[in-house]
Amino acid sequence: MSEAANAIETPMIEGRYRIIRKIADGGMASVYEAMDERLERTVAIKIMHTQLAQGPHRAQFVERFRREAKSAAAIANPHIVQVYDTGEVNGLDYLVMEFVHGVNLRREMNEEGTFTVRETLRIVGETLDGLASAHRAGVVHRDIKPENILLNDRGHVQITDFGLAKAASQATLSSTGMLLGTAAYLAPEMIESNQATPQGDLYSVGIMAWEMLAGTVPFTSDNPVTLVFKHVHEDVPPITVPCPGIDPKVAAFVAHLTARAVEDRPADAGVAADELRALGPKLDMAAWTYRRMPQSAEDHDTVAVPVASAGEAAGAGAVSAAPPLPPSDSAHDGAGADVSSGNGSDDAGSASDTSGAATTAFDRPADGTAPTTAIGTAATQALSMVPDAVESPLKVGAKRKSKKTLAAVLAALAAVAVLGGAGGGYAWWYYRGAGSYWQLPQPTDVACEEGQSCRIIGANWAKYKKTLETAGIPYQATERYDDTVAKGDVIEATPAVVGSHVSKRTGGTVSVVVSKGVKQATVPSDIFDANTTDGTNVLDALKKAGFTNVAHDESNDQYDLSLPAGALIGLTDESGAAVQAGSTMNHNAKLTVVLSKGLMPVTMPDVVGMTKDAMTAALDEIHVTANVTEQYDDKIPSGSVVSASEQAGAELYWGDSVDVVISKGPETAKIPNLVGKTKSAATKTLQELGFEVKTSGLDILGLVQQQSASGETRLRDEDGNKTVVTLTIV
Repeated sequence: MSEAANAIETPMIEGRYRIIRKIADGGMASVYEAMDERLERTVAIKIMHTQLAQGPHRAQFVERFRREAKSAAAIANPHIVQVYDTGEVNGLDYLVMEFVHGVNLRREMNEEGTFTVRETLRIVGETLDGLASAHRAGVVHRDIKPENILLNDRGHVQITDFGLAKAASQATLSSTGMLLGTAAYLAPEMIESNQATPQGDLYSVGIMAWEMLAGTVPFTSDNPVTLVFKHVHEDVPPITVPCPGIDPKVAAFVAHLTARAVEDRPADAGVAADELRALGPKLDMAAWTYRRMPQSAEDHDTVAVPVASAGEAAGAGAVSAAPPLPPSDSAHDGAGADVSSGNGSDDAGSASDTSGAATTAFDRPADGTAPTTAIGTAATQALSMVPDAVESPLKVGAKRKSKKTLAAVLAALAAVAVLGGAGGGYAWWYYRGAGSYWQLPQPTDVACEEGQSCRIIGANWAKYKKTLETAGIPYQATERYDDTVAKGDVIEATPAVVGSHVSKRTGGTVSVVVSKGVKQATVPSDIFDANTTDGTNVLDALKKAGFTNVAHDESNDQYDLSLPAGALIGLTDESGAAVQAGSTMNHNAKLTVVLSKGLMPVTMPDVVGMTKDAMTAALDEIHVTANVTEQYDDKIPSGSVVSASEQAGAELYWGDSVDVVISKGPETAKIPNLVGKTKSAATKTLQELGFEVKTSGLDILGLVQQQSASGETRLRDEDGNKTVVTLTIV
């Protein structure tokens, strides 16, 4: 737990708030989930960090902490995270706030990439509604960005972090002139004239909307100075540039929010919300559903194709209209399971028949029972032997024969049935009986329970393929990855049940899908290189590489002296072992990512008057470098700090450098022995050394008789006045 948590000696605060768990760490405080025992509700408690509460600038941080409570508490709106209580425990200020179940907008943006116009305007509208309440209360947020927009479990917006908020009448970015807020969302007037206005909040909302629609902010740069320069000196590009198909009215609304000049934006969030409400009825369905699609080639491997109607498919001879039948069993007769395919030539008919009939002589009833006809079983069996040259009256679409012809045929067939000739029996066995199909064999490595349906799923394909080949059963196999079925085993098959019939007469085939095992993915080779695209977009890079179980907890990210924000610090597997770039593993293996938060912000200590060693130690502690120069100083002792280029309390970052001036003490000069020198020569010598000269005496000969100082002598006193040397002239 953080220092704040350790400072709480009991899990109960003021006998009311019971700490449950830490939620997150921030720059000023740690946030905990807690239970308000008095009201029996879950709350979030923000507790100031110990190092801030005990530091030299405690008053400044406490003021900001309490300002957040007052600003949020003054606003009653469902889109503002509510503050319930505030107090102090063990010298640490805390806030009790509404507990929001959900995520922040940044996380949604990272996952979604881009949003539809409908979803963008919904989130913008709810944000404006919350800000309108703030602006009516005279409060300017000053730090609107996706990280401060929470989306609760119902998807609704709740604005948080009013730590930078001030009354609009007195809002400046800071009393010391430092820029506060996130550079990508800062309004030009905030940067240029140090003024925070309601229109500045709207500019930030507009940049946020631009990013939701386009998938990126309008201005990007690795250098924050360049970034703020662009906001001040360049207009935000129209959203139609990255989103050419967006409705012009939506583009105009975003442009209104992001206008460079303050007067060109809506007056406040209430006016902007009214403008958005008026815009809604003017948009058609295409405008609402517009979304900029991803641009990478990987995002386009699914292509929509038109689907032919059933009639067109049948006409093309490409699709079987008949649904697959259940495999036959002991209750079925010799007709088997291969009743009609309708998409090729078989024993019963051909796709090229002018009659249009490509159906076999018998149709299985819908209830799955054996086929029946209007004549007896023996005649039915005999009819199955009728060659195509003699048209059976039972064929679908066959021409009806005269009663005489039909009677003759039936009489002949009946005679065959009665006589029970050997040829007829063999023909039935060959065309419709056991001789017309193979039975799907049982795999040797699959156990089957008696009386239960036995499937070949899970059988080793290499072994089962040999079984099929030995039996002479034709097969076709395809492969695909599978997360649960071992590599080389059968995922699915048609037919799949042991004992199912595979027709010998109609091109029957066993279709098998074989597992390729768990799909593998390779960690990009440049994932640890912060100078590459993969190295600065780590989560996207792992996703594009095929990994589907990547965990990233922002609270575990770390500040780093050498790595920029977003660069990869650590990559571990489920066991906690380090994963190297280029490693290949299961696509669903859990990978845990720790990213750099970049250079840590630090506060400049007061080093004036410190010794050189003490100053160096103080700056080393915050990873700031001192550029030391020396100069004479009439007041500061030698070896102590005279001045620094950064004032105490200034915000710096790890790796910054500060110019520090060290005192060499008061400046001195060595006065030579001037006795016997002429008045003019002695005076000139002293003045060139930097001393002030006074004379006394008779001044008859014009020669120096005495001097008030000699040897090493200070040139000035502590007030900067020149040292006076008196010459006695004779």
